[in-house]
Amino acid sequence: MSQEHFQGCFEVEFKYRLADRPAFLKALLALNPEIMLEDNLERDRYFDTPDDALARTGKSLAIRTMEPSGIQLWIVKGPEADRCEAVNISDADKAVSMLITMNYRQILEITKRRSIYFLGPFHLTLDHLAGIGDFAELAIMTDDEARLPEFRQQLLALAEQLELSPDAQEPRSYRTLCTRHMQATHTTQPEDATR
Repeated sequence: MSQEHFQGCFEVEFKYRLADRPAFLKALLALNPEIMLEDNLERDRYFDTPDDALARTGKSLAIRTMEPSGIQLWIVKGPEADRCEAVNISDADKAVSMLITMNYRQILEITKRRSIYFLGPFHLTLDHLAGIGDFAELAIMTDDEARLPEFRQQLLALAEQLELSPDAQEPRSYRTLCTRHMQATHTTQPEDATR
């Protein structure tokens, strides 16, 4: 893994919903990106305290496993929108066990198929979430908070170069999208069962 692309405590990120995944991939490959990995299955397990203290303060905690790459991460986001830190861990199941021992509870699990590419200092992901859709994320991590506005402009210019429409921008996190999808699925199931 190219560590320099994932160093920093701030992440500028733009997510786009893809209407045409092959067209986006063609535009991306035309820029000759470095390929970090393709078609990994990512499993994110989200945790919070029994009283939802993290959610109430705009923070999230996730343990991520990636296969077949074998990458395992501890990820904390928030409370600021751009705040994001991740660290490699060697035993995700042990980390989960430790959180449960400390009275955290798993509140959500998300799986997605992900490919990661590098273009200069930026990393791009091509994601598929079952039942939700295809997405591209354009991002950069940094420790320099003063450069966040500059990086936002550079990423928006890159999005334009990749023919990603501003209308396709998705401001909601995967966590929010998956939670809403699950809620919608659960509320429609009883109705469907009576028909």
